[in-house]
Amino acid sequence: MFQGSMVALVTPMNNDGSIDYASLDKLIEFHVDAKTDAIVAVGTTGESATLTEEEHCAVVRHVVNKAAGRIPVIAGTGSNNTHEAIELTACAKDAGADAVLLVTPYYNKPSQHGLIAHYQAIAAAVDIPQILYNVPGRTACDMQVDTVVELAKVSNIIGIKEATGKVERSREIVQRCGPEFEVYSGDDALGIDIIEVGGVGNISVTANVAPSAMHLAYQAALAGDFKTAREINQPLEALHRDLFVEANPIPVKWALAEMGKIAKGIRLPLTVLHASHHETIRNALKQANLI
Repeated sequence: MFQGSMVALVTPMNNDGSIDYASLDKLIEFHVDAKTDAIVAVGTTGESATLTEEEHCAVVRHVVNKAAGRIPVIAGTGSNNTHEAIELTACAKDAGADAVLLVTPYYNKPSQHGLIAHYQAIAAAVDIPQILYNVPGRTACDMQVDTVVELAKVSNIIGIKEATGKVERSREIVQRCGPEFEVYSGDDALGIDIIEVGGVGNISVTANVAPSAMHLAYQAALAGDFKTAREINQPLEALHRDLFVEANPIPVKWALAEMGKIAKGIRLPLTVLHASHHETIRNALKQANLI
């Protein structure tokens, strides 16, 4: 259903932490113009952890309405509370999202059997395409390949965002789940490598600031032209690395503010990027010819 460069969109905020819908509109237009292949709204990069459920649903609805069918919208609706994940997923469906992205339950540390039951419950409750999201570095929960294979049998679970930092993990999922089950990279630095082993896209932090280059790189990779893809990607490598000098989305929100796209608003417990990292991010933006 989805392929290419998909942006894990930030949620712009005013300096008091309130949601800046005017800047959100401008970001959506920025991505439509750059031919970004899909928007992921209110995922980890969108500060889902500090938005209320009402705000979460409102932002998804706003993005869907503003996108107006010009670009697919995938809503982040994961939770470590299965009931809440079902509610958020139902809200995303009602808002008109094209699919949802469901991070593994964080902090609880469920067993693999618990993960299967969690995702099966959401899939049974809400008839919308659903994408698994495995990012053990943030959740302390690693979805094993056997679990993915079992969940791939569920008709409306269509793929997985793999952010383990292991290309071989993605290769194994592709081989065992087959071509109908879509594998997306969750690591910008490894995205092209994952396309090369059978993945179909990248859900990207870097695409927030460099959407056009990311789109072009992934279109080349999907066409099998990995030489061109890596040439386009090379100036972005510092961004892939340095946008994580502090916890995501702190650096990328600061980078967007430096580019004049949004204000520096962010919600506690996250804080604005520390001054010691400002030159690092500026240099990465300069290397990518973005400032």
